[in-house]
Amino acid sequence: MIEVPRWLLLVLGALFSAYHVILGVYSLDAPRSPWPAIAALVLYSVATVMSLWPAKRVRMPDWLAAFNLAVSIVLPLLVASQLDPEAENGYATWYVAAVGTLMTITAARRQLVAAWLGVIALAVQTVIWAGPLALGGLGVIGSIVWVGIAHMLTTALASAARETRRYAQAEREAAAWQAAQDAHLFEGRMRLAHTNRIAAPMLRRIADRNGDLTDVQRVECRMLEAAIRDEIRGRMLLTDAVRAEVQRARERGATVTLLDEGGIDDLDEPTRDRVLSRLAEAVARSRADRIIARTAAEGSPVAVTLVGLIDSDDAFDTDDVEVEVWLEIPREL
Repeated sequence: MIEVPRWLLLVLGALFSAYHVILGVYSLDAPRSPWPAIAALVLYSVATVMSLWPAKRVRMPDWLAAFNLAVSIVLPLLVASQLDPEAENGYATWYVAAVGTLMTITAARRQLVAAWLGVIALAVQTVIWAGPLALGGLGVIGSIVWVGIAHMLTTALASAARETRRYAQAEREAAAWQAAQDAHLFEGRMRLAHTNRIAAPMLRRIADRNGDLTDVQRVECRMLEAAIRDEIRGRMLLTDAVRAEVQRARERGATVTLLDEGGIDDLDEPTRDRVLSRLAEAVARSRADRIIARTAAEGSPVAVTLVGLIDSDDAFDTDDVEVEVWLEIPREL
């Protein structure tokens, strides 16, 4: 698609409008008094300059649209009042094309109601002044056609702009989705490689011994299984410090569960490091039998919740537990 520069459209509009002014000046000898025509020329020139003046917004301000509408009503009254509707006025009826041009500019700047009211007022004034047949002879129908074309083009361009924005938004969403999928795939590969590095030596040992492991090796396997589970379910909760403290807690016999449900994915790196440093410190201080660390819901002021439970001495009493630690780590300091 070839895009026409905006400045070129403004220059063409200015030249076309200036042509009507030249015709009006050239025909000042036709009216009975030239002063109403001169006033009309001044009003039309001011309205045209204000309408074509470069602005950031394409849509014309409401006050300027109202001013243009008033000018389109006043111009025929000023000029036609000094002309004889039965005579051949020639270029003295320049105001008809001038009003059509001004209303076309108004329509192009998305003030369609004002543009249509302006040409309708011109048509009504022409019928009252010179009769219905003058609509074609004076060019009123042509002015109405130009406003109609501007209306259709403006509507089509506005629709195209909406579709362009919609497609651009869809493209951004698709790109974001693709980036998220690539990130998940990359993260999955990284975690798979990390899990392979952790589990491969033990798996080879199990295969070499045909599953006949010592008690120490079985404990090591259980610790390894828990570490792999952390890599899958813990995700963003894991740092080297957290891994080390969780390992120490398990070595003293505690059961540690890490659950990352996506609540801290949106945190920046410094904030996440601060939150996870406090988590590692809390796990290190805790002497609970069961430790559960979970990310809070997205949008919550809390980033991570840590609960430490001490089991009852009675093995048959599973309900009697003591809360050793309850910690909510906030997102912000």
